[in-house]
Amino acid sequence: MKVILQRVKRASVKSVNVYHEIGPGFLLLVGIGNDTTDEDLKVMARKIAQTRIFEDDNQKMNLSIKEAEGEILSVSQFTLYADVKKGNRPSFTRAMNPDTAREYYEKFNDYLVQEGITVKPGDFGEMMDIELINDGPVTVIFESFEGKLK
Repeated sequence: MKVILQRVKRASVKSVNVYHEIGPGFLLLVGIGNDTTDEDLKVMARKIAQTRIFEDDNQKMNLSIKEAEGEILSVSQFTLYADVKKGNRPSFTRAMNPDTAREYYEKFNDYLVQEGITVKPGDFGEMMDIELINDGPVTVIFESFEGKLK
């Protein structure tokens, strides 16, 4: 599993079916790979909820998203599993099949909610327009394999 986290001042996602926006918080680009397990979902949700990258009163990155009262905009992003080693067109064979990936993506969002965070999802499998105002910029890449962070 791979997640690109961007700390944002605000972000939105729009598709034919969905429009969500958040104020301060995280924009998560969520990649579900063939080898992603339920333990990966849990460990990633817990780690993201506890990651302290919001500034405290002393301008130190010392607050979690819960402490900063932020929200999450979670967008499924199978292209995080693009393999560009051969040729000029990426291969996505390492991404989980869409039906199962949808279940895992929804479960991951549920685990984030269980951590006490408001989560607004993108429109799984659809073309979306995403807008964000990056805060910092602060961007962190998370990866998990077999229930352990990499």
